[in-house]
Amino acid sequence: MQTIFAQRARLPQGWAENLRLTVENGRICSTETAAEPQAGDARVDVLLPSLGNLHSHSFQRAMAGMTEYRAAGKDSFWTWRELMYRFMDRITPEQYEAIAALVFMEMLEAGYASVGEFHYVHHQPGGAPFESLTELSERVFAAASETGIGLTHLPVLYTYGGAAKQALNGGQKRFGNSVAEFSNLVTRARGLAARDLPEDASVGIAPHSLRATCPEDLAEVLRIQDGLPVHIHIAEQPKEVADICDWLGARPVEWLLANAPVDGKWCLIHATHMTSAETIGMARSGAVAGLCPITEANLGDGPFNGVEYLAQDGAFGVGSDSNVRISLPEELRTLEYSQRLRDLARNVLVPGEGSVGETLYLGAAKGGAQALGRDAGRIEQGALADLVAIDSSAPALCALKPEQLLDGLCFAAGDDTVTDVWSAGRHVVQQGRHIARDSVVAGYKTAVKELLNSL
Repeated sequence: MQTIFAQRARLPQGWAENLRLTVENGRICSTETAAEPQAGDARVDVLLPSLGNLHSHSFQRAMAGMTEYRAAGKDSFWTWRELMYRFMDRITPEQYEAIAALVFMEMLEAGYASVGEFHYVHHQPGGAPFESLTELSERVFAAASETGIGLTHLPVLYTYGGAAKQALNGGQKRFGNSVAEFSNLVTRARGLAARDLPEDASVGIAPHSLRATCPEDLAEVLRIQDGLPVHIHIAEQPKEVADICDWLGARPVEWLLANAPVDGKWCLIHATHMTSAETIGMARSGAVAGLCPITEANLGDGPFNGVEYLAQDGAFGVGSDSNVRISLPEELRTLEYSQRLRDLARNVLVPGEGSVGETLYLGAAKGGAQALGRDAGRIEQGALADLVAIDSSAPALCALKPEQLLDGLCFAAGDDTVTDVWSAGRHVVQQGRHIARDSVVAGYKTAVKELLNSL
């Protein structure tokens, strides 16, 4: 058992002072306000529920800064994708593990306690299977174990190269599986996770997108959901919307809501191109909108229809997707700023009156936990101890009242306010540094040097 004493904490019912809580078997087993610190307590300033990073392709972190050069013609998501395929085609399993470990460490230092790894690289270059079908999933598991992050592993079903069952091409061949092959992979991954990972880890499923599967395969793969999370890319790009319309006779979100059992176990990633009816329907389905504002801005995807969605009490969370930049405050502020730039207004993403920062942070904590299938996102007895402590004496926060701290965190703070992070009780960030930072960074530098030398 461990104990934590916080001078201030954000509980579901509001701000509390002098909170003392105990953690046992990864969960909060008691909370006491107006308490006194005791010997052996981990003492922190401000304690918050930690967020889950609900959407990550970890290997793309190694590409950061390499795709910001404009070539001849117009750059787009689709030209970026071709560069990503070529880069990914050289990554070895050892390099994959080292990159994932760095990503997970950076997420923890940023204040995330868990991650949804949307994992679509399964095979060798050219598409030949590894000797172990789960080779690269095992590398993700090893990175999660090294860093202590809470893992929701999401193997990806990627069968086709584009809408209307186009053949896989080039780098996509490392992704490709039939439903039968994919089901076998998921079954094996679940067995390994149960054996090798902490109890808070899980293995869901991720049909990549409507363009990378087909209606029949989507229906079939849902048979192995087993009550666990289902994540899917949806309506990220106008071309994707047009292609699905041409093939299935409906827009992607429109088709999915009408033809799949979308509910609170689902997370719809991006959904940046929706009609009003789709936005309302998605909110009412109970699914989580998996928003990745930094990547969506970087790739030119467009802004999510957040105002209408939140007006319908839609659930949402955030992820770092391509991992070009891993910053929890920046993810949330970019989400709000995208709405301000579109609507030419301020303080947009809060229904009625209230704090934008509180709406963003607490909403993303709740929605992220839901999307990852984690009993977290709040500080209360029985919940997983996914916790983050911040330093309110930082210049960006020191003049703020407690009720303004989340506004300051989201809109004024840098990346240096996090002091401690617990993931299901694992105290992996202390004094602002991950406990294995030096070895993780060294491993990453070696791996990325080898990778770049092979290009």
